[in-house]
Amino acid sequence: MGIENDLELTKLYESKYCLNVFGPAPIAFTKGKGVWLWDTQGRKYMDMIGGIAVNSLGHNNKALTKAISDQASKLIHCCNYYMIPQRAELAFKLCSHSFADKAFFCNSGAEANEAAIKIARGYFYYKGQPEKNEIITAKMSFHGRTMATIAATGQEKFRIPFAPNVPGFKYVDYNDIAALEAMVDDKTCAVMLELIQGESGVHPADITYVKQVKKLCVERGILLIIDEVQTGVGRTGRLFCYENYEIVPDIMTLAKGLAGGVPIGAMLCTDEVATGMKPGDHGSTFGGNPLACAAGNAVIDQLISSDSTLLANVNSVSAFLFDKLNALKAKSDKIKEVRGMGLLIGIEFDSSIQAAGMKTRLMQEGFLVSAIGESVIRIAPPLIISQREAAMFVNTLAKILKGNRK
Repeated sequence: MGIENDLELTKLYESKYCLNVFGPAPIAFTKGKGVWLWDTQGRKYMDMIGGIAVNSLGHNNKALTKAISDQASKLIHCCNYYMIPQRAELAFKLCSHSFADKAFFCNSGAEANEAAIKIARGYFYYKGQPEKNEIITAKMSFHGRTMATIAATGQEKFRIPFAPNVPGFKYVDYNDIAALEAMVDDKTCAVMLELIQGESGVHPADITYVKQVKKLCVERGILLIIDEVQTGVGRTGRLFCYENYEIVPDIMTLAKGLAGGVPIGAMLCTDEVATGMKPGDHGSTFGGNPLACAAGNAVIDQLISSDSTLLANVNSVSAFLFDKLNALKAKSDKIKEVRGMGLLIGIEFDSSIQAAGMKTRLMQEGFLVSAIGESVIRIAPPLIISQREAAMFVNTLAKILKGNRK
């Protein structure tokens, strides 16, 4: 018998048998609908973090759950020795609506970034330039938790405990084109960037900087990898965040919201870059399986259909949130900055407010957010959130700040 509704037994098993890497709050959810979740005690919460930008269509989306249920009743897994129609269809849709010509599917954002790292190095290897194998990333970036992706991550705290780190990565200040230009040399094969650094406190790149990075990559004959694990699939008001910056990458990675909660990752690239991998060079047992790709197709269909209002909703609710949060900032000296894009927003507080404490206070009021560092909370709600629901969050935050509670 399952323990879904037994919080005390869940807590016991969690502490005794699960590796302690998450430090979960003592709360468990049993069901969801739209932007709402219900815990084992029947209490209702607004999911303003959306599973960390994963539940793009919200909870219990009819089309998504039907696609998953229908596919599960037919075929969950088929190995990659054979054609997989759902994978082919999802690749077609992603490539048709982006810069890309080819897609590779895996199970997570870290795996997608691993594929991007490998194909960037393989591209120059197969061109007879194996010495071009270094990748430049930004300080305070986050690209995943595998050995290669923590090496790519520009934050020492993720790398130091697991040394020796995978070689071949260099780090420069974000939004500093001069530093990047000085770092590029004959060994550089790629520049890897997030257009919004989510795990450092939601810091968007400057559009001028991104255009300069693209120009530099073209001039120096190196590849541009854009990590859209968190910003892709409608999160910033466009299907892909790079569209907001008026550039075209050579490689892009996706995950999180791509299948609305079913584990999936994707690495997209041009036909030219695709020469960086030959049959047998890469693979994934579960990657591109029928179930995950059926879910991915359901999500993409709801974003790209001619009558879809999802992206319009992201933009309208985003504008509302930024307007109301900045108005709150003007009234309260507790908020230092509101930043981000679309429905990926960071709220930075002054030293009197601790992010972890604010996260707890909001949870007590029925709102789920994430805390980043000492002073920033991040929100990344489902793309379906309404203006009325967004207003509930802002009003509650205002009430907490007015009460001056940490």
